[in-house]
Amino acid sequence: MDAQSRERGENIDPADQWVLNPATGEYELRLGPSAPHSPIPSPRGPRPSDPVRPSARKADGETPSGRAPERPGRAAPGREVPPQRRRRGVPEEPPPGRRGRRPAKKNAKAKKVLLWTSGTMAFLVLGVGVAGYLYLEHLNDNITSVSDDGAGTGGFKKDEAINILLIGTDKRTGSGNEGYGDKGSAGHADTTILLHVSKDRSNATALSIPRDLIVDIPDCPTEQADGSQKVIPGSPGVRFNTSLGQGGRTPSCTMRTVTELTGIKPDNFMVADFNAVKTLTSAVGGVEVCLGKDIDDPDSHLKLSEGTHTIKGEQALAFVRTRHSVGLGGDLSRIGLQQQFLSALMRKLKSNDTLTSPSKMIKLAEAGTEALTVDSQLDSINKLKELGLELGKLDVKNLTFTTVPVVDNPAEQVKATVVLNESKAPEVFDLIRNDVSFTEVKEQKKQEKAAVAARLKGEKAPASEVRVRILNGGAPGGSAQEMLSWLQVQQGVTKSENAGNAPGKLGRTTLEYAPDQADQARRLADILGLSGSAMKPGESVTNAQGLPAMTLTLGKDFKGAGVSLTPPDKAPDDIEKSTADKVECAK
Repeated sequence: MDAQSRERGENIDPADQWVLNPATGEYELRLGPSAPHSPIPSPRGPRPSDPVRPSARKADGETPSGRAPERPGRAAPGREVPPQRRRRGVPEEPPPGRRGRRPAKKNAKAKKVLLWTSGTMAFLVLGVGVAGYLYLEHLNDNITSVSDDGAGTGGFKKDEAINILLIGTDKRTGSGNEGYGDKGSAGHADTTILLHVSKDRSNATALSIPRDLIVDIPDCPTEQADGSQKVIPGSPGVRFNTSLGQGGRTPSCTMRTVTELTGIKPDNFMVADFNAVKTLTSAVGGVEVCLGKDIDDPDSHLKLSEGTHTIKGEQALAFVRTRHSVGLGGDLSRIGLQQQFLSALMRKLKSNDTLTSPSKMIKLAEAGTEALTVDSQLDSINKLKELGLELGKLDVKNLTFTTVPVVDNPAEQVKATVVLNESKAPEVFDLIRNDVSFTEVKEQKKQEKAAVAARLKGEKAPASEVRVRILNGGAPGGSAQEMLSWLQVQQGVTKSENAGNAPGKLGRTTLEYAPDQADQARRLADILGLSGSAMKPGESVTNAQGLPAMTLTLGKDFKGAGVSLTPPDKAPDDIEKSTADKVECAK
């Protein structure tokens, strides 16, 4: 595209201008040499493909040829970069003394495009971040970030499970959005989804948190504009959506509230406003949704007939906002509609129609970086790209949407809020904390589970022969002594001892043992209700008497001596859920 605008694109395929630099591993724009010429202003203004904004050229300076100076990340002088290829079908003269290259396969271009857009398979806007590295500097300027105030883990890690908090705010900013009413609102956590991606990237769970759920909002240390820190007081027994925007609360406070509610600490957050829905759906050319009946909602401005429709822009925003015309007319019904919409957007992002369209990828990159606010750990395109590549490994058929189990608030006569379903919600939270899939995953996963379960099979030593050291690695204070007393007095494990605190904290209780202690490990696992995944073969350690012993480290999952430590291994059948590969019609 840029080559043609400079009058030297006669035989050049625009898609071939982006080439892989083997020295950096990045795709870069490469133009053939040409004589200097005066730039020709475009009557339509700046093109979206320009990697550097016009306003930045004067500040950064220009080369004598009129081109923008080299950007950071390009190959250093002296490093070879693959030359620009010619348009297919036009013969190319091989250099003297060298043999011509083999003809490229017909699908080479598609493979290349899929390579540099592979991260678009990530959830929602994360794929946008991957496409964005095509013109790094320009998109970095688009990104808005705020501090997570220490509420997160410090950012996702490639070798661990990932938890991203996605927050949709109802703040009426942006062109045309004041017409939806409540334009003076500071914005609430109106739509909140905790996206959990498994450690092996084979599955993911998107957990919707109802905005009207009654929760306890904790105290929130929050960085102020002048760099100082202010603690915003917590509020017990209030709606979840007030965790953002009220009293100066920032997304970091919503993160703390989610941790308080679920026991899951998010790695990062992303905040989207009304404009994000409009611009992202327009960038991909619309998403297909299905209605099981006619809808005419004057509040959200949605008017659609029964059947399938491709929606974008204002119509897409109206779709995710409507609630009076679906289900029971409340927020829980709207959550189902939003999950259907996100599933449709996910499928569109993953489709070849999007992945093989450079123009759509550029529009997505622009829309995503301009419409989103991220935490300070995701404040660059490179960081978004890394996250997108991790999430891009996910197959949409193993992305499950579900909602925190709730019941009507018994304290209200007129039902306006909900509270946790105490018989179901803790189990859902445990499943996510323990990285358990809500869907059936591939055969390899089943084989791994079978191998872990095999650790429990075999002979078990008598309890009197079990020698174990007990450490506290995140359980409540006094737990190691409580466990010691229970094992010795009630279970006959007399060769046990309290070894104090562990070096670090663990989410789950573990039992480490040497190969020749397997029979002891099986007996102790049977007594404690430990699963095979909690058993860690390793090296033997010595106890206070200098004798070989196993190590039992009590994690945050420890709920008291005698309480089984076996985590759930599958989602209960009565939990409402759907997967992103299925099309469902809203009713």
